[in-house]
Amino acid sequence: MAFYYEVQFNNISAENSEILIALLSATNTNGIEELDNSLKVFFNEADFKEEEIAGMAGTVQAAYEVKKVEEENWNRLWESNFNPVTVENWVAVRADFHEPITNVVHEIVITPKMSFGTGHHATTYMMLEQMQQLEMTGKKVFDFGTGTGVLAILAHKMGATDITAVDYDEWSIENTRENITRNHTGGIKLIKSDTAELDQRFDVILANINKNVILDNMEILARELEPGGTIFFSGLLIEDEQDIVTAAQKQGLQLVKIAERNKWLFINMLKP
Repeated sequence: MAFYYEVQFNNISAENSEILIALLSATNTNGIEELDNSLKVFFNEADFKEEEIAGMAGTVQAAYEVKKVEEENWNRLWESNFNPVTVENWVAVRADFHEPITNVVHEIVITPKMSFGTGHHATTYMMLEQMQQLEMTGKKVFDFGTGTGVLAILAHKMGATDITAVDYDEWSIENTRENITRNHTGGIKLIKSDTAELDQRFDVILANINKNVILDNMEILARELEPGGTIFFSGLLIEDEQDIVTAAQKQGLQLVKIAERNKWLFINMLKP
């Protein structure tokens, strides 16, 4: 039986929750759950380092608790707390135990396991929201940091014909594969990797990950984007704006749009 560590930071403000999420994005978390005045984070046994947790808690002066949780119980917890997400009348994300949502253009059904990207978090919500502005028919799409696969699945539903989804985490790859099957969106290529280096070219790149990973891969992402292509960045705090825009512009990308939701950032860049 596999075990996971559940860390709960208690009595924290929304601002400190955002700081913790930014710090945690540089670690190998298996899931983050935002609650009222608290934050739950899950790690597998190999990636759990309590000294790192203690340091993060000290940064925001937060108390925390650690519990060891069986994999089966972790999944049951996710299911009990997972509610459908609807982005306008554009797209809905729900679990298979929810009733169908029919008043949207696209519906995505996922299994709410240990992958980040259910649509609840502001960054995934903004990516889903902004994708309705794209013409995807026949396009080649790269989903970097796929999580649950929702962005790749939506791209497929929108008509993209060549989609590659990458994540460094084996659980995310497994979860995405299951979600692809559940949504009848076969043909999405899944790759386990911690880099964007694919030696391919794409019309659209979706990078909902975190600042450090984006900056480390900016040159690669810019090179892999076709001229006239679009790249969406998220997983960013509002204070990350200048660093991301400056790094993208150094690679010849042009700023198209910036959006904000709950102090999280979305950036759209274009390759001329």
